[in-house]
Amino acid sequence: MSTPVLADSPVLADSSAFAGTAVLAQVNEVTANRWLNIGIFALFVAFTMVIVFRASKNTKTATDYYAAGRAFSGPQNGIAISGDYLSAASFLGIAGAIAVYGYDGFLYSIGFLVAWLVALLLVAELLRNTGRFTMADVLSFRMRERPVRVAASTSTLAVSFFYLLAQMAGAGGLIALLLGITNTFGQSLVIAVVGALMIVYVMVGGMRGTTWVQIIKAALLITGAFAMTIWVLALFGFNLSELLGAAVERAGDGGEELLNPGAQYGETAASRLDFVSLGIALVLGTAGLPHVLMRFYTVPTSKEARRSVVWAIWLIGAFYLFTLVLGYGAGALVGPETIQNAPGGVNSAAPLLAFEIGGPLLLGFISAVAFATILAVVAGLTITASASFAHDIYTSVLKRSTTEDKKGEVRVARITAGVIGVVSILGGIAANGQNIAFLVALAFAVAASANLPTLLYSLFWRRFNTTGALWSIYGGLTITILLIVFSPAVSGDEEAMFPMVDFALFPLKNPGLISIPASFLLGYLGTIFSKESADPEKQTEMEVRSLTGAGSEKAVSQH
Repeated sequence: MSTPVLADSPVLADSSAFAGTAVLAQVNEVTANRWLNIGIFALFVAFTMVIVFRASKNTKTATDYYAAGRAFSGPQNGIAISGDYLSAASFLGIAGAIAVYGYDGFLYSIGFLVAWLVALLLVAELLRNTGRFTMADVLSFRMRERPVRVAASTSTLAVSFFYLLAQMAGAGGLIALLLGITNTFGQSLVIAVVGALMIVYVMVGGMRGTTWVQIIKAALLITGAFAMTIWVLALFGFNLSELLGAAVERAGDGGEELLNPGAQYGETAASRLDFVSLGIALVLGTAGLPHVLMRFYTVPTSKEARRSVVWAIWLIGAFYLFTLVLGYGAGALVGPETIQNAPGGVNSAAPLLAFEIGGPLLLGFISAVAFATILAVVAGLTITASASFAHDIYTSVLKRSTTEDKKGEVRVARITAGVIGVVSILGGIAANGQNIAFLVALAFAVAASANLPTLLYSLFWRRFNTTGALWSIYGGLTITILLIVFSPAVSGDEEAMFPMVDFALFPLKNPGLISIPASFLLGYLGTIFSKESADPEKQTEMEVRSLTGAGSEKAVSQH
């Protein structure tokens, strides 16, 4: 077990050539155990594949495929939600952001956690009480079904795509570090393998198999993070102040910035606004994430939906406290420069810390956990996107069917999963090397702008109508994507996706500060300027059902 290495590390030497040699030597030491890492990966994949194929025996109807037969308890679903929610950004991106930026990096953890209060108080039980499969079921309940379903499905696919980009990019960076793959082709091949496994999980196991994979992944991730947290604290005598001091000292000149706000977002007025925009997107985005919302339909009652969120909050809250120790621990024991120069950049902080304190075996376990994290989240995203297309577009819009087409709908969902898998592989290859915490923040901005305003209006505003829903969804989605495209995150910055060109017209990297209020405003204007009259009976039925659950079980049985 390694002892703490502070500012006298050769990584922090004045000679850049010497520092680069030290970084390369440490990375080579990590990748020397690549076959051990591959073996642990293979063991996890084989184990989860057995579970998925066993689950497939009970996946016959649309309810089985989309909602796992509504057979999971609140605690089980809460663990699965935490497995779905704690993505590669949580484990890899946030730990790296804290190691490099300190306080500002921990703001990601705070935003992701606080967001669950919105989901608990405003969304979880009300959605479950509608007794449906997808977000579009809620939005179309008292409106014109076809246009609203198409809009909601479009938004769901957009959010899923951005989130999938983050997970695929994380897979590329992680495996690049563990296997010593430095060429673009090798990393692209890794992303393709992750995508192929994801397709198998979803096409074969459906929501039931995906849920068990997420439960196993959550247990491994939280247990591994807890063990590493205790290990790091033990190295510093369980003294958090000593750990923070060591991280500051290891960072060298200006290291005290790790303990203060502003290292990442405080340099200019635009960066401070960027932080506000990011915070709003994280806090409001969770309640609009379709793959999280879909999990509320896997429990039998609204009471279990509430229990799911409570369990998820406790587990997710504990994990984000662990990231504080892991991030500063990586900064103190590995060093920011080593992290930034390793394959995968800041996303390599957690694996490098595991190797530093526990050697190849702990690295292999933690890396397998990170790999499981990516697989579980991309499976959840893929089944959500495929369900949205098959249930909302194929069955309800194209076939105009109000009953469950057991064979046709599930078959279309599986085909859609394959198509989404191919698209996400291509997108992940294009996004390889980007900071995955930032990519996830963009997905949250789309969810908060295109989904949440329409959901809240539908649930709580009796006058809200189809025109308002379409303006809110399409307007929020369009504004968000346009602001992202013309932001410094895409061009005009050395850390942008396309640093060689500059067409950045919007100064903020995260558009939430503008796009979220704009979507709420569009939903309001679309409603009050529309001559469309709402159906008072449908409004009353939805209000009673969402608040009390009366009638929701009948709707479930019809599906």
